[in-house]
Amino acid sequence: MPGLSSIFPPRRLTEHLRRGARHALDLLLPPHCLSCGAEVAQAGHVCAECFTHLHLIAAPSCRRCGIPFTSEAAAGDSLTCHDCLHAPPPWEAGRAALVYDDWSRRLILGLKYGDRTENAALLARYMYLSGRDLLHPDAILVPVPLHRRRLFTRRYNQSALLAGELSRLGGIAHWPDTLMRIRHTRPLGHMVGAQRRAVLDGAITVRPHRRPDLRGRHVILVDDVITTGSTLGACAVALRGHGVARVDVLSAARVCPPAGTRSVTDTVSLPN
Repeated sequence: MPGLSSIFPPRRLTEHLRRGARHALDLLLPPHCLSCGAEVAQAGHVCAECFTHLHLIAAPSCRRCGIPFTSEAAAGDSLTCHDCLHAPPPWEAGRAALVYDDWSRRLILGLKYGDRTENAALLARYMYLSGRDLLHPDAILVPVPLHRRRLFTRRYNQSALLAGELSRLGGIAHWPDTLMRIRHTRPLGHMVGAQRRAVLDGAITVRPHRRPDLRGRHVILVDDVITTGSTLGACAVALRGHGVARVDVLSAARVCPPAGTRSVTDTVSLPN
C-alpha cells in the first residue's frame, strides 16, 4: 500500500495535514469572532456584523499619511492632505488599513494589551490590502520599537507581530531588530504633536549591526496606530541618518479628524 508521501507531494501533504488539524480543532473549540466573541465559520476572522462596522480606508486617501478624503474632489490632483502639504512628514508614502474608531480599537487594544496576539494576523491581512502598492519584494519591514522596559512588561511588541505577519503574506524581509529606543519616554497619549516630537527627540536609533546593510535600501515602517505621526517620524529620521534611500509607513489604523475639521486634533488621546 503506497504511503501518503507517494500520493501527495511533501508540500501538499503538509497543507492537507494542517487543514485536517484545523478542522478537528474547530470541532472541539468552535472559532469565535476576534471582536465580539460570537461564533464564526473560520478562526481568525470577525463576524459579519462586526465586519460591517469596520471602516476600511480605501482610495482616495492622502498619499503621505494615509488619512482618507471625503471625495475625489477633496483629494485634488496632489492626493495630499492639508497637514502633509504644509509640513511634509519625513517619509515618502503612508498607508493605513482602518480608521481608528470604537470597532478597530477592540482589535488593536486586544492585541496591544490583552494578549490577543491572534489579532495580528487579521490586521495584517487588512494592512496587506491597503499597502500592497508599497510592498515591493526588495523592501524591508521594520517595526516601531518598544523600550526594553515596556517590552518586558508587555512581553511582545505588537508592531513586530504585525510586521512578521506582513512578511509571511508578502514574502518580504522582516528585520525586527533594526531600531531601538535608547531612552524610556513617558506615555505620549495625552500630548500634542509638538510635545511628542520633543519627548522623542533622540530617543530612537538604528542598531549598529544593521547600519551597513541599510544604505540605499527601501524600508517600510510598521506600526499599530498613526496618531500624529511623531513616533514614525522619529524612526524615519533615524533611518535616513544611516543612508536609507526610501522610507514608507504602513499602519493597522489611522486616527482621523472629526467631521468638519482639517487635521487630527491635538486632543487625541490613546493608551500607551
